[in-house]
Amino acid sequence: MIPSQILQKVKRIEIRTRGLVNDLFGGEYHSVFKGRGMTFSEVREYQPGDDIRLIDWNVTARTGSPFIKVFEEERELTVYLLVDISASGNFGSGQQLKREVGAEIAAVLGFSAIKNNDKVGLILFSDEIEKFVVPKKGKSHVLRVVRELLYTEPKRSGTSLKIALDYLLKVAKRKSVVFIISDFIDQDYLKSLKVVNRKHDVIGIQLFDPAETDIPNMGLAKVEDPETGESFWVDTSSKDLRNRLKKDIQTKQEKFLKDTRKIRFDIISIATNQDFVEPLMSFFKMREKRS
Repeated sequence: MIPSQILQKVKRIEIRTRGLVNDLFGGEYHSVFKGRGMTFSEVREYQPGDDIRLIDWNVTARTGSPFIKVFEEERELTVYLLVDISASGNFGSGQQLKREVGAEIAAVLGFSAIKNNDKVGLILFSDEIEKFVVPKKGKSHVLRVVRELLYTEPKRSGTSLKIALDYLLKVAKRKSVVFIISDFIDQDYLKSLKVVNRKHDVIGIQLFDPAETDIPNMGLAKVEDPETGESFWVDTSSKDLRNRLKKDIQTKQEKFLKDTRKIRFDIISIATNQDFVEPLMSFFKMREKRS
């Protein structure tokens, strides 16, 4: 039995994301993700200006008049949402945790997909696969996806992007659109990401909290690593220490962006204290210009 507060959250997210999809994302999503290609629709009589390469010579010979083949875009896509629900997502210095922001973004993408008659699948992962929802169409299916995003409690606390990416390769047999929603705090997954990025259209959405990159002065603070459970004391009143930690985080982020650029992996970085609409819209417009 799903708790009533979860169902209320699902309803709130549905109302908010439905408005965003109708007002903002529907057209952008359709423009960026074009479908698998062109498929034959019908034949019709040749009209001046038509491409002569499209003439159907069999029908033309049979009727004695020139006919051409008409093609239309094969619109249907399969969209996979790979969402990190490891313990590091349960961090947030503001109103929302990283995991809550990720759930809203996934809901927007899911509703955008079904608005365009695409299938949506879900893979929730920690350092193992926590939940797999087979891709399907329809509003009721996306509502189920949102419920799983909010309701599923991970059995494990760690993160393994490699396990999630390798699992995707097993279940996604044909080219799909893949959104990876994670803080990408992990190691040894670049090789798997490169393989997936070559086979599918993959977009990474990197979530971070401002307090993770710009540590505030809180005096002597006990810090716990949510994924390992280890705790230790940190003197955040030390400006030198805060600067060293900030530089270390920036160095890791620069390496991450450099590595992803090498394999042409698209990444959108979104902070928990910012509205995710603007960075997503900017990315969609950039992708549309590039395609």
